[in-house]
Amino acid sequence: MFQSFDNKSAPQFGKARVEALRATFDTLGIDGFLIPRADEYQGEYVPECAERMAWLSGFTGSAGVVLVTRSEAIVFVDGRYTTQLVAQVDPSVFTGGDLVGAPPARWLADNASAGFRLGIDPWLHTSAELSRLEKALAEKGGSVVLLAANPLDPLWEGRPAEPLEPVTIQPDAFTGTPARDKIGAVVAEAKGRKADAVLVTDPSSIAWIFNIRGNDVPHTPHPLARAIIHADGKADLFLDERKTNDEVKDYLRDLGELQTPGEIKPMLRSLAEKRATILVDADVVPVALTRIIKDTGGSVVEATDPVKLPRACKNEAELAGSAAAHIQDGAAMVEYLAWLDAQQPGTVTEIQAVKMLEQTRAKLGQAMQNPLKDISFDTISGSGPNAAIIHYRVTTDTDRTLQNGEMFLVDSGAQYINGTTDITRTVAIGSVPEEQKRFFTLVLKGVIAISDAKFPKGTRGCDLDPLARIALWKAGADYGHGTGHGVGSYLSVHEGPQRISRVSQQELLPGMILSNEPGYYRPGAFGIRIENLIYVGEAQSIEGGDQPMLSFETLTWCPIDRRLIVVSSLTEDERNWLNDYHAKTREKLLPLISDESVKQWLTAATEAL
Repeated sequence: MFQSFDNKSAPQFGKARVEALRATFDTLGIDGFLIPRADEYQGEYVPECAERMAWLSGFTGSAGVVLVTRSEAIVFVDGRYTTQLVAQVDPSVFTGGDLVGAPPARWLADNASAGFRLGIDPWLHTSAELSRLEKALAEKGGSVVLLAANPLDPLWEGRPAEPLEPVTIQPDAFTGTPARDKIGAVVAEAKGRKADAVLVTDPSSIAWIFNIRGNDVPHTPHPLARAIIHADGKADLFLDERKTNDEVKDYLRDLGELQTPGEIKPMLRSLAEKRATILVDADVVPVALTRIIKDTGGSVVEATDPVKLPRACKNEAELAGSAAAHIQDGAAMVEYLAWLDAQQPGTVTEIQAVKMLEQTRAKLGQAMQNPLKDISFDTISGSGPNAAIIHYRVTTDTDRTLQNGEMFLVDSGAQYINGTTDITRTVAIGSVPEEQKRFFTLVLKGVIAISDAKFPKGTRGCDLDPLARIALWKAGADYGHGTGHGVGSYLSVHEGPQRISRVSQQELLPGMILSNEPGYYRPGAFGIRIENLIYVGEAQSIEGGDQPMLSFETLTWCPIDRRLIVVSSLTEDERNWLNDYHAKTREKLLPLISDESVKQWLTAATEAL
């Protein structure tokens, strides 16, 4: 199994650990300390040794920040995690904060005492974050203290070691562009910005530039590494050689110099002493590295990571690989859903459902000689009220049986060498109440609205987000998460800068892969989400129109539960879209399925409305 069901939350230790942290404040000369979920590479998914937020508070979500002051301890989370937070932390120690509406910088501006000194670990925060914190505290006559070491680490007994997982080479057949060409593009960016070098610290960017993959963090196949790419074409990759075999070493040395991770600091000092100008992404590069440059005489040019957009705009090889991965994954989902449908209500638990899905993916991967490399995130397997917890992670403590009259939400994904998948289906277990079907249909209308959208060049994610919500809004409902996130090419299942959300200002460009996942959640009762992956297609002329329009192409093929649809609530265009989607699903997936009973299930599940 790529997923554990152990309860990793330990809220019972929160009080003692917060007190131990506060005991260091006088020595450190601080009045508070900030603990982000991020690691030293600013990743969403982090190795066990960097799970400081969870160790301190008990909260295990994938996004959040803890602020501990002398008198308060606040866990800031977004709308996905408000229910989970209540269940995972000691309420006598921690209170909840709003990560979106009133993040730590704003909280400090409103609540910090005069002269407040905030301690941070400069490896865990970016320059942009530091600027926001400094601005907030300046209004109080306070300051940010960059600590030499993280005060939590000596307190954490048995802290896991840093990962040393093997690095592999990603074939050009799947990347579409050789690493040398990608390095050349970064060099061109450096020259265009009049920079002597580019500092790249996002492991996904490293993986994409050098066409390598790794396994240092859960479910995201990138190695923890950094690079300096110089304007003269030289590339220095800071990667622990213990992660490489001879083949990988030879491959990387042909592209540049392989350095130990610790060499990045002296190399930056050396460049800075020569008055070099270095391009950094202030939203990604840790303060610890930008301070080395500035304090040693170098100059910083702040600009977006130069491979962020090229990585997001998939080329033909990446899109073809993703399409093939999704067809394989869709066939596995069909086999799984057919199995689930054949089980009697009350006989399958949430954990058993997760295990069967992973086994089905692995079995089909072997048969198709395209093995399941990993899951792309911990499967969300929520029945009844558990489905209302947006990022629910089933454990042995919360596991419950799928009961008659409930809906079951399964949000899962897979990592294959040719693509990353992410799919959510909400299905009926027995006979489901009409009220739940009504909301399922409203969510489905949002999925169709995004899938069928046509939009001009320059359209941003925030412009399309209302399309997914309007049916729910008309019914007096909404959902507390974005409609869609970017997805990588055998990389992170959550990739920027592309998103469909209220706040996304990024223009949607051809080749960008996104999720399309409206939902509805009634706490303590039920939850609904339907998710397909889509990508932005090239502009096409529309008959009678006066300008080319972009649109979305569908990657995910898997039946949507017809039993939960109030057909009379769909417009003719919506019925036509769904019937066409199901016809294509049947056409694409039937050839991959050998079991006659599964074929019959797929045929029935894709009948026209």
